[in-house]
Amino acid sequence: MTISRRAGRRAALFMLFQWDVTGQELGSTYEGQVDDFAWDLARDVAEHAAELDRRIDGATEGWPADRLGALERNVLRLAILELASGSVPAEVAIDEAVRLAKRYASDEAGKLVNGILGRIAREEVV
Repeated sequence: MTISRRAGRRAALFMLFQWDVTGQELGSTYEGQVDDFAWDLARDVAEHAAELDRRIDGATEGWPADRLGALERNVLRLAILELASGSVPAEVAIDEAVRLAKRYASDEAGKLVNGILGRIAREEVV
């Protein structure tokens, strides 16, 4: 089964959110089929969560990753992984992350995600 990358990011986000909140094995509580893109993305984020959180901590002032909501934290983790891998242009990674944050959290979450990812993207260009 192949789904769009947008749908794959959403599935990966849901799996990561459940993993982060419950502490259960990644994907164990997810209902539905997961394609390879979504599974690989979620697994890579979970494997590198501590490193990704350090990147979030470095891009925020006085607001470490563990103080963010689980949804926002995992949206950021997904996008930072995609930014670092260069698998999509930075604008795409940021836009997709902002869409996810707005849809599943709030407009304010979208602004927060946009600001943090913008800072990270600028630092990587330098």
